[in-house]
Amino acid sequence: MVATRLPRVGVVKLASCDGCQLTLLDLEDELLAIGQRFDIVEFPEATSRRSMGPYDVLLVEGSVSTPEQAEQIVDLRARTKRLVTIGACATAGGIQALRNWSNEPEWRASVYPRPEEVESLATSTPIAEHVTVDAELRGCPIDPHQLLELLTALRIGRRPQLPDEAVCAECKRLGRICVLVAGGTACLGPVTQVGCGALCPAYLRGCYACFGPRDAANTNSLAGWLARDRTEAEVDRLFAGFTGYAPAFREASRRAVEAMQPAARRRRTKGKAT
Repeated sequence: MVATRLPRVGVVKLASCDGCQLTLLDLEDELLAIGQRFDIVEFPEATSRRSMGPYDVLLVEGSVSTPEQAEQIVDLRARTKRLVTIGACATAGGIQALRNWSNEPEWRASVYPRPEEVESLATSTPIAEHVTVDAELRGCPIDPHQLLELLTALRIGRRPQLPDEAVCAECKRLGRICVLVAGGTACLGPVTQVGCGALCPAYLRGCYACFGPRDAANTNSLAGWLARDRTEAEVDRLFAGFTGYAPAFREASRRAVEAMQPAARRRRTKGKAT
């Protein structure tokens, strides 16, 4: 009897904090079963075992932030059958993508004593802007249950059943009071993909959109509603967070910034007339 070859899995990182990789290691009760069903050949966070591929599945954490990483992700894509991005950095650029709206040389000089020795790109971008991505797990960090669902689906050859609904749906199921409507707290739950268990609203805090915008997110509508009793600058900061470089959130930020410009011109004109 010929033994069935286990799928070869690699776990690698680019620019990130390693939190999403640790989510895999935190699956203590399921970790042994995962090891029995997959051949984990590359996972620097967990083992000294190394492999340059090929892989059946490659889990990639982190954004592309350096020239070396831009070349590395193209090479990795060529070595795997399926590439899965995990976490806000890999799927939306992460918190480091905030530099995409700034002057990168000035930003680098303000952080490092010898900026000329640091090689970095002008932007920090998600993996999908560089190579084809077969599936993505969002979050900061990712949801362990979604990770298990993805691995199970890949192992048995079916489509992963990943949710695409707003955090608000989770709040309703859990019977939580809406912090946005009842408390007036700024919350991105109406446009954010579920996955965290509505953690922040459980403590009467607004959603920070760690899981990024859901596919049908009407961010412009929510931005307009939030702007009724907040400045455009405050609305801009709300969307420019963990997943601020995601297209839907980027568009909401752009509109908020554009709305600030006429107001600034009116103030300048009024000052001259006075």
